[in-house]
Amino acid sequence: MKLPSEAELLRIFIGESDKHQGRPLYEVLVEEARRRHLAGATVLRGTLGYGASSRIHTAKILRLSEELPMVIEIVDAPEKIAAFLPDLESMIGEGLVTLERVRVLMYRHETSS
Repeated sequence: MKLPSEAELLRIFIGESDKHQGRPLYEVLVEEARRRHLAGATVLRGTLGYGASSRIHTAKILRLSEELPMVIEIVDAPEKIAAFLPDLESMIGEGLVTLERVRVLMYRHETSS
């Protein structure tokens, strides 16, 4: 797959316990991105953070460690990201979604010989 040098980075901030149809939302988002053949997606688990509620979520306090912040980053061509956005609207109840232009310097994988 070829990725254009001018692409977009979609960043989705949600909670670890957020669900979509009973499944972890971060898994559903990555699987949907893959199904749509988006160039790549990564899930990052935060150790500390807060959102619109201003409630701190941290791995230090056992009872709050189940609701750690999750960030999903997806990179692809602007038109492919734009086509994915309506699905986000229906899947995400709480969270933050950002979009920024990025310059892709390298996107490759090693082929087995």
